[in-house]
Amino acid sequence: MVSQESRDKIKYLKNSVIDSICDRHKNMLQMKVLWGLSALLLCLNRANAQTDPFIEAQPMEVYNQTSAVLSCKLTDPPSAVKGHYWMRNGKVIESSKHNSPDLYTEHNLAKIDSHSGGLYECVFLSEPEVKTTIEVKTAPHVSAYKRSEHGNEKDKGVLVCVSYGYPLPTDWKWYKLEGEDKTAITNGTDRYEIMSTPNRTTLTIDDLDIAMDIGDYICYGTSEVGSTSDKVHLRVRSRLAALWPFLGIVAEVIILVSIIFIYEKRRKPDEINDDDDSGSAPLKSNANTDHKNKDVRQRNST
Repeated sequence: MVSQESRDKIKYLKNSVIDSICDRHKNMLQMKVLWGLSALLLCLNRANAQTDPFIEAQPMEVYNQTSAVLSCKLTDPPSAVKGHYWMRNGKVIESSKHNSPDLYTEHNLAKIDSHSGGLYECVFLSEPEVKTTIEVKTAPHVSAYKRSEHGNEKDKGVLVCVSYGYPLPTDWKWYKLEGEDKTAITNGTDRYEIMSTPNRTTLTIDDLDIAMDIGDYICYGTSEVGSTSDKVHLRVRSRLAALWPFLGIVAEVIILVSIIFIYEKRRKPDEINDDDDSGSAPLKSNANTDHKNKDVRQRNST
């Protein structure tokens, strides 16, 4: 006769086996579902890869060249192409617009300089539009904002350089010419302060000194393509220099008043003499007339 404890153990073992078998079937079912989903996603990705539009751009990047021909070839367009055009830095190049269904377009850069560098995009007019980007990189163009700057002694002097091109400088440096040598100017030292952004750098000199600060300064802009520079001449004037224009005006006024005074003083005696001459002339005329009448009477009497 089987005891109650034995029956309980048998029942527990039976339930454990059943649970184990169910868990295995459940796990296998989950794995099959995952495999099916993975296969479905893979098929969808392959289908999209086969149907997505693709633009072959040549070259992908223009690096410090003097000229280049940019070209784009579209394959598998999403719809019929109604035309194409080129853009530079987000602006449409009007001369590149064409209402043609061609899947190929090119843009000729006969001369590349700092003004023609940037991000070029070829755009195909389909539904939706398809485009890609070509980078045209040039050495930065650096120029002084003013070739010559003026400052007063003990005041601040401000020198500015700007840059154009693509890419813009990532590093700016200033130097002072000392004869044939260049002395580097360090930001935050002595009386110098340098503030820079990619397209602009500013050198501020505090407490200008005529003996120390007059001269030529050079700004250097450096990008991943290269480095260029320009020169600024700084003139420092004495504080008294501002008085010279005023003193010159005062001197001109004094000279003008003196000339008018001398002219008026010399003109008055001449006017008095003219008045005397005009008063005596009628008397002389009357005397002559009386003398002539007397002569006539004497002749008649004879």
